[in-house]
Amino acid sequence: MEIYVGKSDTVTNLQPETSTKKLWEADSIAIIGASNDPLRIGGRPISYMLQRNYKGRIYPVNPKQETIQGLKAYPNVDALPETPDIAIIAVASGMVNQMLADLGKRGTRLAVILSAGFSEVGEEGKQMQEELIATAKKYGIRVLGPNTLGLYDDRQGLFSTFSSAFELYWPQPGSIAIASQSGAFALHIFCSARNRGIGIPLCVTTGNEADINVAEAMIDMVRDPEIQVIGVYLEGLSDPEKFTEALKLAKQHRKPVVVMKTGRSAIGQVAAQSHTASIAGDDLVFDAVLKEYAAVRAYSPDEFLDIAYMASKKVYPERDALGVITVSGGAGILISDVAEDMNLPMPELEEGAQKQLKEALSFAAVKNPVDCTAQVINQPALADQFLSTMLETGQYTSILGFFAHAAGTASIEAKLRPELRKAVSKYPDALFTLSLIAEKDTIARYEADGFAVFEDPVRAVRAIKAIGTLGAAFKKPDALLPFEKKTLDTLKTTPDEAQAKRLLEEAGLQGVPEAVANDAGQAGRLAEQFGFPVVMKILSPDIKHKSEIGGVILNVNSVAEVHENYGLLLQRAADHAPSANITGVLVAKQINNAVECIMGVKNDPSFGPVAMFGLGGIHVEVLKDVVLHRCPFSPETAKELILNIKSAAILQGVRGKPAVDIDALAEKFSRLSIFAAQTQDQVKSVEVNPVLAVPGEKGCYVADALIEV
Repeated sequence: MEIYVGKSDTVTNLQPETSTKKLWEADSIAIIGASNDPLRIGGRPISYMLQRNYKGRIYPVNPKQETIQGLKAYPNVDALPETPDIAIIAVASGMVNQMLADLGKRGTRLAVILSAGFSEVGEEGKQMQEELIATAKKYGIRVLGPNTLGLYDDRQGLFSTFSSAFELYWPQPGSIAIASQSGAFALHIFCSARNRGIGIPLCVTTGNEADINVAEAMIDMVRDPEIQVIGVYLEGLSDPEKFTEALKLAKQHRKPVVVMKTGRSAIGQVAAQSHTASIAGDDLVFDAVLKEYAAVRAYSPDEFLDIAYMASKKVYPERDALGVITVSGGAGILISDVAEDMNLPMPELEEGAQKQLKEALSFAAVKNPVDCTAQVINQPALADQFLSTMLETGQYTSILGFFAHAAGTASIEAKLRPELRKAVSKYPDALFTLSLIAEKDTIARYEADGFAVFEDPVRAVRAIKAIGTLGAAFKKPDALLPFEKKTLDTLKTTPDEAQAKRLLEEAGLQGVPEAVANDAGQAGRLAEQFGFPVVMKILSPDIKHKSEIGGVILNVNSVAEVHENYGLLLQRAADHAPSANITGVLVAKQINNAVECIMGVKNDPSFGPVAMFGLGGIHVEVLKDVVLHRCPFSPETAKELILNIKSAAILQGVRGKPAVDIDALAEKFSRLSIFAAQTQDQVKSVEVNPVLAVPGEKGCYVADALIEV
């Protein structure tokens, strides 16, 4: 569905034309339910557009008024002198559908429905919303809302919103846009940004998302040449496929996306459902999807704006390497601590460069952080000398300078700022950030020189790390592999463990040596064939967690023990799962001294099959030390994921132990992701737990598997 549409005066579905305009671009706008009172919902949009010199034509519609706020009013849509590009509807919910039909007959292409009382209030409202969308589709009119705070685009003076925020501020010029499901929160962000001097000239709030959703607004913002950073607020996803399409398009256009998504907690998820009628998906899966693209997540309004502001500088280092110059040793330590917490590398300055700086200032600390001390106040040229020496090494992709309140004083700014500017001009590909305290006009001058400016150095470090994440994401190719779906006849019913392993072995996941026994004698012969010790398990597609009923017996060391345990397993199954279909007893070679890993896939309702990897035992059950990625992906991506778990050092060898075969684990993880993608129409979930990797040995082995159809 194309969001760019051409103007039409017909009643048929609108089709894209050669000359197109953005969805919210308009030469004329009608306000249905217009008010003479500039403080009422139907009056504020008119008042705002008059104050902001909207260049188009404004048509108030109200049958009880001849003029509204100095403009000629019209009794109904039919009386309008032309077809408005956009119509704002601010009437009672029961009247909206008729107004929409009238506009559709005239050929209006977008209706912004400010009216509430639809799906957010219950079943009756939901039915009314369905009726108005049916009307919209009949006439080819797009709908923003209902129950939306509307949108503003200050570049054209268009305000189809009743937010009171514009009694406080007007937007400043800038390159950041916001797409938000929540109107009030979006305008809260706008006000906070305006207080900080950050320009957000465009904001679209989607309300109930009966038609246009946040993802479609994002796509239009990506295609807007004046917008460079897209901020997104979400409570749930009404169209996950369109959302990932928007993220992919943004990455292709090198436009970062900063996302704030609520509904992570159980209480938050209930609130999100009641507020937007959207279902909040698995939060860890959502994070994994963001990591595939040039999108980062913020967890507070301040962090949201910090990252968007930093991103608007349009410098995205492809590797993380922070150099710090400071007038305070204490601030340097604080910055170093936060950088370490954020996994932001701070390489020590090369020895030759250290020597140069010592020659320039004998009592400076020159490793990194580089402390030029308060002497820079007496010798401002040290700022350029120190910064240039650090950058000449090629070690650092970003620089954070801590100059406290000193850089904000008029006497010091006049001497220091020109010296700092010299370094910026010589290294345009580096990300330059200052931590200082100053008046707004002083900060604006530093910003004009190419610096991002933060009062709090901790927030600066976090924003720098986010920009590094974006830079790496822009460089990285798309991770998802092409694939074709398959239908497997053997997957029509839930398989038992042995059947599941055979399916996975066909997909390239090798299991331990094992076979199914149908009597105690056969089990004994199999055990002798594999060599002791062996593992014995009850087999049944109806018993998902065998260990919970004592259905797994380890360290079986003789034929006599095999015979005894065969009967014991059958008895335990009869006691604990009497209705289960028992398909035999599995006898398997026991592999000792292995590192236990877990691989799994779940078919996420929003994003399709998502694969998970982690270490077994406490690491997955308690610490939840896992990585997630949508399927399918390559062995190279799989290896990168595996090495990103917090406990990856265990796989790489610790305390004298050799490493396991990480390449083999990556190969199996990739093959599992391909199997999951191909069979996603049949498979609900796959759990391969444990996968055994023996330190110092090649390969790895599937020891247990569960497939749910």
